[in-house]
Amino acid sequence: MAERKPSGISFESWIDKQIREAEERGAFDNLPGTGKPLPNLHRANDEMWWVREKLAQEGLSSDDVLPTPLKLRKEKHRLRETVSTLRSERQVRDAVAELNTRIMDWLRAPSGPQIPIRPADADSVVDQWRADRAAAQPPTQQAAPAPAEPSRGVTSARLSWWRRPFGARR
Repeated sequence: MAERKPSGISFESWIDKQIREAEERGAFDNLPGTGKPLPNLHRANDEMWWVREKLAQEGLSSDDVLPTPLKLRKEKHRLRETVSTLRSERQVRDAVAELNTRIMDWLRAPSGPQIPIRPADADSVVDQWRADRAAAQPPTQQAAPAPAEPSRGVTSARLSWWRRPFGARR
């Protein structure tokens, strides 16, 4: 295929001629995938399809190709989910400290786009972790309320206002 297109012949007819000659020589016989449909033909084309395919082949996620500040922001955003599996407050604080260390390292020597990111507040993460754990635990059986004392002829007028039954008038 090193020959040049002769002048006076249209580009399309010159290419068609080369394909026809190659077919006659048998250059297209026994190619892998002959007679099989093209993969992913049914999928809608977009301009980044090849990037997603390459990441899948390499076993990477799209997060792996993000710049450092965006990775750190995503980790900070997912911190609640990350610490939800931890068992102690110390482990939660260690996870937050580790993330904050990486954030501070990036802030000291930023690379890539200048995207603002602040360290996570360990106390608020721990408070949220405690609230999530309390909500996830099954409610414990509470003691039955004590029965009301029988009335001994005391009227609501003599009861102080905070002990009076709801809706009672003087």
